[in-house]
Amino acid sequence: MDRPGFMAALVAGGVAGVSVDLILFPLDTIKTRLQSPQGFNKAGGFRGIYAGVPSAAIGSFPNAAAFFVTYEYVKWFLHTDSSSYLTPMKHMLAASAGEVVACLIRVPSEVVKQRAQVSASTRTFQIFSNILYEEGIQGLYQGYKSTVLREIPFSLVQFPLWESLKALWSWRQDHVVDSWQSAVCGAFADYLQVSSLELQPSVWEVSSFWGLMTEHTACCWKLA
Repeated sequence: MDRPGFMAALVAGGVAGVSVDLILFPLDTIKTRLQSPQGFNKAGGFRGIYAGVPSAAIGSFPNAAAFFVTYEYVKWFLHTDSSSYLTPMKHMLAASAGEVVACLIRVPSEVVKQRAQVSASTRTFQIFSNILYEEGIQGLYQGYKSTVLREIPFSLVQFPLWESLKALWSWRQDHVVDSWQSAVCGAFADYLQVSSLELQPSVWEVSSFWGLMTEHTACCWKLA
């Protein structure tokens, strides 16, 4: 297995992260205000729905880049034979490592962004300065552990699914998937991931899913 391209993973992951965060930012603002203890209207309502976007824009590129660089390098480091039943485990470990590293950037950005979303009249940099002055660096990392623990289960489901769907599509068309096909696989994996975690599967269901994924991945690559 070739060593992954550092710049390719960094740039592609970073651009994708910025694009998604900026497009979906207004929805995130509305969700944050709906969850605010002071109520939706007092938190800003529909006013200033791009409040906090500088924090998201600054943090999204290095956050996504850190995730995908870590993900690709851990996959390379844990290289196994394509048909190995350990392949989904490799993707799970790579995704988990990616989340741990990415959250070092994501959490401070989220803390500043969320405070800006419920205080639309306050500048993002002022909020950042106030946190450092009043709470220190620890204030920027409030909720780091809970964020990591929240994100890892999603990645444990999503990324093995994404990789498996790409492998299946590649096998069926006899060449590597195009970027739009990879995006379709990612969207479908994300949908299945959210659905499966909302259903809170039992231990038996998780073990059945693991068996299905390993058997399916091995079968696809052997046939290829």
